[in-house]
Amino acid sequence: MSAHFTFDKNEAIATITFNRPEKRNPLNDEVILDFEALINQVRDDREVRVLIVTGKGSVFSAGADLSATRGITDPAERARISRETAGRFPRLIGRAFEAITHLDAITIGAINGPAIGGGWSIALAFDFCLVADGAEFWVPEVDMGVPYRGAPAQLMAARMGPWRAREAILECRHYRADELLAMGLINRIVKREELMDEAQALAERLARKPVAAVQGSKRDINAFFFGQRLF
Repeated sequence: MSAHFTFDKNEAIATITFNRPEKRNPLNDEVILDFEALINQVRDDREVRVLIVTGKGSVFSAGADLSATRGITDPAERARISRETAGRFPRLIGRAFEAITHLDAITIGAINGPAIGGGWSIALAFDFCLVADGAEFWVPEVDMGVPYRGAPAQLMAARMGPWRAREAILECRHYRADELLAMGLINRIVKREELMDEAQALAERLARKPVAAVQGSKRDINAFFFGQRLF
């Protein structure tokens, strides 16, 4: 089992939890590969009907692990190090994003706190998104000198529209949960202490739905956003 996550399964419902709260649940190559492996484990388990993903502590995920830039105040130097350490990170985030979106299981993001950069990219992939009150979302990549690109950027543009997507990506604007709710980008805001109970209740309702009907409907919805063939 990965040191970066906990994994629990109760009959048809599985839960993956980011488990490095002392570091604000950061992402790096190793973490994303471990996350993708857990997603594939869920994919291969025919019993799992619903997957919940959440974070331990007060942050869902602070995004890319930027520990290498700690203590460096020069913006140009920080940007240079960020570009060097990014490596294959965007491609791996894209792989994890696609692994989530292609699951037959319904996915629920229980976003317990800020979702930053790659953390917001992952949150965009979920079928349902329940967000703790007070959570914020933003992508800081451009300010770090790194393009924000790939499937998450394209989905953000499809769902937010080009003007708001430019605002989010190029301005690196911070969004409160209530702003995203007003734009239809999350399902609902929940008191932090009630978040997992709400996610579990939703998962139980979804797990009781007819399998073929759920999976067929999910594929057709995804086809609109991802260009998959309907027939």
